[in-house]
Amino acid sequence: MINLRRISTDDVQSFTANGFLIVNELLDTVCLPDLHATYEDLFQGRFETGIRPDEVNWQYESGKPELTRQICNGWKASRTIANTVLHPHIGEAIASLAGWSGVRIMIDNVLWKPPQAKSLGFHQDSAFLDWFSPTDLVTCWIALDDTTAEGGTMELVRGSHRWGQSGPSGEFHAPDNYRLPMQDAAKRAGVTPDIVPVEVPAGGGSFHHGWTWHGSGQNLGTSPRRSLVLHAMRSDVRYVPENFHQGIGPIYSRYRKLCSNDLDENHFPIIWSCDGYRTSGI
Repeated sequence: MINLRRISTDDVQSFTANGFLIVNELLDTVCLPDLHATYEDLFQGRFETGIRPDEVNWQYESGKPELTRQICNGWKASRTIANTVLHPHIGEAIASLAGWSGVRIMIDNVLWKPPQAKSLGFHQDSAFLDWFSPTDLVTCWIALDDTTAEGGTMELVRGSHRWGQSGPSGEFHAPDNYRLPMQDAAKRAGVTPDIVPVEVPAGGGSFHHGWTWHGSGQNLGTSPRRSLVLHAMRSDVRYVPENFHQGIGPIYSRYRKLCSNDLDENHFPIIWSCDGYRTSGI
C-alpha cells in the first residue's frame, strides 16, 4: 500500500533546511479507488467500524457546499483509513526526517475540497499543541487526486519553520485572505515568503515540520482535491494538563488516563519504534 522510498541523507538535509519534503510517490495508486469510496462513506455518515470519528465537520445533509469537507480521526471509523495513516513505513519515514526514536499518531484529517470550495487559512500546526510535551510535530500529507496550484493544493512556505513561533490567529475555514497570518509572520521575521505549492500526482504528497507555515487557496479547477493527513508526534510525549485550556478542548482531553499524564495508545497509538514496538491491534 505505501510506496515510499527510504528516506536519504539528502532528504533529511532538505527537510531540515526547508521545513518540508515533497515526494511524488507515497501511496500505491491501486489504493486510490478504495480511499475515494471510503471518503464517500464517511461524509455520508457511514462508519465502517461503528465508531464515530472524533470530529465530523461536514456531512452531505448539512454541510455548506462552499466549504472544504473535513473529518478528524477517520482512522477510528474506517479500516481503509487506518491501514494508511497507521502504516509503519510512514512512521519510519517521519522518524528518519525528525530524528525520533518512535512515532505515534496525534490525529488524522480527512479533507475533500470540491471545485469552487473556498480556502483554508495559513497556520502552523504546532501553535495549537501546548497540551503535550515535547511539542514536536511532523505532518504527512497524502494527495488522493492529482494536485495543481489552480486546484487549491496545499502551499508550504520554504524555511518558515525558522521564523519563530506564532500563536493561533485568523479564521481557518474560508477566510477572506487565507495567507494573511503567514504574511504578518513574514513581516515580523523580516523575510519575503517563498510559497511552494505541492503539485504532485495522486499518491504523492509531502512531509512538513510542525512550525512550517502552510494553507491552501480556493479550488478554481474542475476536479476535487482530496487529501489524507497524518499529524504525528514523538512516541514519548506526555500530557501537560495545565495547558489544556490553550487548545486541546473537550474532545482530546477526555482521553487522559486517571492519575496519569501518559497518552492512551487506544487513542494515540504508536505506529513505529526503532526497537520494533508497535501498538497491538493496529
